[in-house]
Amino acid sequence: MYDTNLVLGGKEFTSRLIVGTGKYPSLEILRQALEESGAEIVTIAVRRVSLPGAGDSILDHIDTTRFTLLPNTAGCYTADEAIRTAYLAREAGLGHMLKLEVIGDARTLFPDVAGLLEATRTLARDGFTVMPYTNDDPVVAKRLEEAGAAVVMPLGAPIGSGLGIRNPYYIKIILETVTVPVIVDAGVGTASDAAIAMELGCDGVLMNTAIAGARDPVGMARGMKLAIEAGRLAYRAGRISKKLYATASSPLEGVPDWTS
Repeated sequence: MYDTNLVLGGKEFTSRLIVGTGKYPSLEILRQALEESGAEIVTIAVRRVSLPGAGDSILDHIDTTRFTLLPNTAGCYTADEAIRTAYLAREAGLGHMLKLEVIGDARTLFPDVAGLLEATRTLARDGFTVMPYTNDDPVVAKRLEEAGAAVVMPLGAPIGSGLGIRNPYYIKIILETVTVPVIVDAGVGTASDAAIAMELGCDGVLMNTAIAGARDPVGMARGMKLAIEAGRLAYRAGRISKKLYATASSPLEGVPDWTS
């Protein structure tokens, strides 16, 4: 079945899985997990890593000829903080693609919608490919698109919770509301969660804890890769409609009655 590639920031990607780089038991396990995931984009928390060449930076262990870096503004609680962090990332050579986070609450890590909209407007105007992490609100998703977001990234559940897609119908409405790509970000716990996101019609899934925190991160990375592929194939193929009663797999219409 022919499929299109995922296009972000004017670049095409064959993988629809985006993988974070935090919380892994070791850099070697991170390297192996990235390899097994098949991902082509990896996220970097700008405020939580050393820049390349500054000691033992995680960036020194990622092959940037193979992986596209997606810096993020994790840990920013105001629009100004996020904007300054984005500029720092670009000046450091991390590119113009940006996962934008403006956190509104330290306990739940839910986004600050007002700050997110403000930062999106500013950074989109300044040439960034802005990919904002947001809640699963279709109205907010539309406002972010109008503010210049190149992608909207609704949470499936709170960051790191592993609860899966809590509101699939909200995600479905977002898909019907915006014209930019929709990538589920946060809340995925296992492969079936990723498959569900793709079966809904999402353009991709971003995850970190689900892989890094697994008992076997390398095995989970491969499982997530396969789940993304299976979910995308199922979405493209078109599922059967749901019915209340049974429908025979082998209909009897037109079959001769050999008992008469």
